[in-house]
Amino acid sequence: MSSICINFAAARTKLLKNSRTVKSTIALALIATAVSFSISCSSDDEVPQVVEGQVTTPEKLDGIDGFYILCQGNMGMNKCTLDRFTYSTGAYRNNVWTEANPELAYGLGDMGNAMHLFDGKLYITVNGSNIVEVVDAATTKHVARIQIPNCRYITDDGQYVYVSSYAGKVGVDPNAQIGYVARINPQTMTVDAECNVGYQPEQMAVAEGKLYVANSGGYRVPEYDHTVSVIDTRTFTVADTIDVAVNLYGIVYDQKHHQLFVSSRGDYYLTPSTISTIDVKTDQVTAKYDIPCTEMALNGNRLYLYSSEWSYITNAFENKFAVYDTEHMNLVSDHFISDSTAADIVAPYGIAVNTINGDVLISDARDYINPGYIRCYTADGKLRWKTVTGDIPSQIVFH
Repeated sequence: MSSICINFAAARTKLLKNSRTVKSTIALALIATAVSFSISCSSDDEVPQVVEGQVTTPEKLDGIDGFYILCQGNMGMNKCTLDRFTYSTGAYRNNVWTEANPELAYGLGDMGNAMHLFDGKLYITVNGSNIVEVVDAATTKHVARIQIPNCRYITDDGQYVYVSSYAGKVGVDPNAQIGYVARINPQTMTVDAECNVGYQPEQMAVAEGKLYVANSGGYRVPEYDHTVSVIDTRTFTVADTIDVAVNLYGIVYDQKHHQLFVSSRGDYYLTPSTISTIDVKTDQVTAKYDIPCTEMALNGNRLYLYSSEWSYITNAFENKFAVYDTEHMNLVSDHFISDSTAADIVAPYGIAVNTINGDVLISDARDYINPGYIRCYTADGKLRWKTVTGDIPSQIVFH
């Protein structure tokens, strides 16, 4: 490796502090610069091979066949992949999209960000390539590609599929343009409408005829956005804007209690990460909790979350895995993983809960350069199994 590669590798390692803490779009944009220089120093640009292995005992679950996990791949390297686990065989298979689509030599693209299952199809945002890849969930075959610039997250209301978009190019810009939500007609696989929201919109949730959009403003540091846009899905126009907290990211709908959980990533300095609740009947913020949160997943009355934050006291990352009761936001456990394996998780990057058997899945991006891990925990926090994934495993979708 040349000295130029070594210098940029060192710069990238330092910048990973921010990307691990909050998946900061700012840090990722900076890392992209380092990666773009290091690509020319690497000959490892071949398509990842398909690997399959049995990782656990076969299990039959009513209503769930398995899950997909989206592996982002290093920014600028066109290495996004899709892995698949099947409960009936206990087998995990890497890189299934490439296997199912050998005629499409271009691969999934650059930096897969999120995916969503709707009407038997997976909608995958590949924001570095500015596309939404639509895949048949049963066969993993390509269905369509839809152009949406810097696309981020996906949801649906039973009729349409919605995609949040940063609108502009990847990169820090105090004058970055306002973001929007694209509405996809699943019958034609085209964008039939757009609705402007806040700056750099992230996750979304549909509740009682409204689409809630968490705006981050991550490209406009330190002038972060602090709002949730409320879109009336009948008219596809913004009906309200709720002031919540700076640099919003995650949003989850708790249907039982008619409330949303919205996570703020803070400003990485003096303003900490928090979780706020919004009453979907009044569209008012009802509470704010000093709960650090990087990602969260809801199962019944339990909100599972992890936080991965840099500590200037210990000079290290602090990973925490917690569970809260959603009715009163009481802490159930601040160390959900009850065995000794929590210390093995280097860089948690995704979380999901199997609503049938209670298993909790946590992905680990490790060093953000090499293949990661997916770990499956029982409902009481014991490791059931783990296996190697593609590079930077993130979102998990059951099917």
